[in-house]
Amino acid sequence: MKRHGILNAELSGALATLGHTDLLLVVDAGFPVPRDAHRVDLAIAENLPDLRTVLGLIADEIVVEGVVRAEDVPTHHPRLDAWLRERFAGAEFTTRPHAEVLGELARSAKVVVRTGAFEPWGNIGLYCGVDAPRWFDKEDVVVPPEYASKL
Repeated sequence: MKRHGILNAELSGALATLGHTDLLLVVDAGFPVPRDAHRVDLAIAENLPDLRTVLGLIADEIVVEGVVRAEDVPTHHPRLDAWLRERFAGAEFTTRPHAEVLGELARSAKVVVRTGAFEPWGNIGLYCGVDAPRWFDKEDVVVPPEYASKL
C-alpha cells in the first residue's frame, strides 16, 4: 500500500504519464469534458472533492511550470486567483477566453480531472515542467537560461 500522496489508482496512473509541456486540466463538476479525453472523474457530490484539495494534491505530485485559467478569474474570482498564485508560486500564469478553456484547451489536454467543485471559473490548466535541479545540476551540463534561476 502507498504510504502517502494520491491513492486513487486512475489519477495516480494518469499523473505518471505526464511529461514536460503536457497539459493537465482540473475542472469543476459542470465542465464539458470532450468525449475522447482521458477523463479521470473524481466527482462524488457537490464540492466533493473540492477544486483546491485536488489541485493541492496534484501539485505535490508533479512539477508545474505554467498555470492557465479563464481570463475572468483574476477579476471575477480574485480569491481563487490569489490561491493559485500562492500555491503555484514560480509558475508562469496565463489566461485564455472562457470559451477557449471549454473548447480548444480541453481538447489539447492530455488528462482532464473532474472534481465535484461547484465553483465559478473552476477550470484550471497545469502545464508540466521539469525539476530543474535534478536535470541540470551536473558539472558538464549547460543550463538553459529559462532554468538557470531555478537551480
